[in-house]
Formats: sequence, structure tokens, C-alpha cells
Amino acid sequence: MTTKKRTEISQLGEFGLIQHLTRDQKKTSDTLKSIGDDCAVIQNNGLKTLITTDFLVEDIHFDMSYTPLKHLGYKAVVVNVSDIYAMNGKPKHITVSLAVSNRYSVEALEELYAGIYLACEHYGIDVIGGDTTSSLKGLVISITAIGEAEENKIVYRNGAKVGDFICVTGNLGAAYLGLQILIREKQVYLEDPNMKPEINESNTYLIQQILKPEAKKNIIEFLNAENILPHSMIDISDGLSSELMHICSQSKVGCIIEEKSIPIDQMAYEQAMKFNLDPTVCAMSGGEDYELLFTIDSKHRAAIEQNEGISIIGEITEASQGMKLQTRGGSLYDLKAQGWVSF
Repeated sequence: MTTKKRTEISQLGEFGLIQHLTRDQKKTSDTLKSIGDDCAVIQNNGLKTLITTDFLVEDIHFDMSYTPLKHLGYKAVVVNVSDIYAMNGKPKHITVSLAVSNRYSVEALEELYAGIYLACEHYGIDVIGGDTTSSLKGLVISITAIGEAEENKIVYRNGAKVGDFICVTGNLGAAYLGLQILIREKQVYLEDPNMKPEINESNTYLIQQILKPEAKKNIIEFLNAENILPHSMIDISDGLSSELMHICSQSKVGCIIEEKSIPIDQMAYEQAMKFNLDPTVCAMSGGEDYELLFTIDSKHRAAIEQNEGISIIGEITEASQGMKLQTRGGSLYDLKAQGWVSF
């Protein structure tokens, strides 16, 4: 059995580590100056610049006992890119900052960066800078994404109008259920390390949704191709209920969504039942789906219905009517924000 090489980060130092991890990155033509100076220089062509940032903290946002570093790097990019798409923008650049404990080797960070670069290649973006420092415990990742959009095509959360259809991409709840599987398998392992994990074809999809989600680049391209400009949009990171309440409160409107129209994958439905969970609750409050939630003028219904990746789940109403969920049985309930809470 060969022993895998381990290089201590201290052997390279901060700047040596940066040079090592970024030595193979590829740049697109509009990056005039990236890593290596005080600032990155980006050719903007008169478009508006979009900037977003997110933290991922070990044991808060991810658990290294079941999270491959390459997947983590990929996901760290996706959660930021998704915010750019939620503004109807195009992501162009990211900065990557890390706080790393001495538990991590250079080879471990190479795996993390392999995922980062894979995501950058997939979404057509460049790494243009960042920072590194030490951490007393674990790993902290902070990524800032920079994108662009024409001013009159930027979509905010506060533009929903009464009569708009409420649309959501993909399916909901799968990421949450994938996380529950991983938590269960971790507990089984801690109790008996000889037990094999119960991972099969049916739950591999769910696990993939939590470990390696994808931002909805294809949906933004579809909307632009169909000349559909949503009135409001947000990505679903904290759960459908929470995100819909953000749109309604900022737009000063109400809503009604139909339980029967909420897209839930069959595998997610079956797994929820195995866990004795309500599939609708998982879809409404699970979070980390990174799907897009948006509202459109009703005149676009026919075009939207052509795309199998988009579901119409309800309608925007007057604020006085509140924010409601209509069950399959016809009952109305107030929406509640039960998704991710940071503190």
C-alpha cells in the first residue's frame, strides 16, 4: 500500500500556496489583470456589475465526515453563481478566501480547488483573487462572485405584481432529504464503523443534490431566448416558504400557492415517507435546492409551460389576502418561514 504524499501548507507559505493553487487557472479574454496585484482589473463594456458573497463554515454549513473536498469547492462556487442568476445576470469572476487549520494539507486544498476550477469552467468564470489565513479550528470558505447585466434587465425581489404567476425551477426538497440520509449514515458509522452505508441508486440522486447542486444557467438562457423578463426573482437557498415571503414582503403583495403544483421528485417523495416526513414540508422548508423562484406576467404562461424544467405553482395576490398555501384538500394555511436560520 503506497502512502499518499502530504505537503504541509507551512512549507509553501501564504503566497507560495496562492501561486501553487492558481498555477493552472485559465482566463477568459475580458480579465485584464487577475491574481498578483492589489486589485483585479475587469473590462466591463458599459454593463452593470453584480457582486455577491457567501460564507461556508465547517460544522455549520458542511460536515467533512461526508463531504468530499472537490464537491465542496464546486458547491462553494455554485451558491454564489446562483445569486447572480437570480438577478438575471451573467457571472464573470469570483474571489476565493480561505481560513484553514493545520488539519488540512496542501493536497487537501488542491482537491478543494479542483472543484472550484471545475465549477468555474462549467459556468465560464475566472478566479481573480482572494485571501488566505489560518483557522484555529476547521475550514472557512468565503467566495465573492462578480457578474454583469444590462441595467434594464436586472431582476430584483421587489417587482412582483398582482396577477403574476409564481414559477419555480426543478424540484424541491431533494437536497434536504439527501442531507438527512448523510446524517443518518454518519450516526450509523459512529455507532458501528463496520456497518456499510445504505447508499443505493434511489438515494444517490438525493445525496448529489446536497453535495453538488447546479445553478440554473439554462433557465436564465431560456428566459432570455423567449424574451421573458421576470418581475421578481430569488434563488431558493433557505426554503421555498422563506424565499416566497421575501418576494412578497419586499413587493408589498400577497400570494397563494397550490400544494398539488409544488414539484417534488418521486425519489424525494418516497424517501420522505421512509423518514416519516411530510414531502410538502420538506419541499417548502428544506432549503439548499438552489432552484430559481420567480414571478411573470400571465401572458407568458404558454411559453413557460413549454419548458419541463419550470413549474407554475401559484399566483401573486393583493397584500391584504396574505401569503397562503392551498392544500390538496382545498384548505388555506398561512405560509411560515421554517427554513435555514444562520444564528
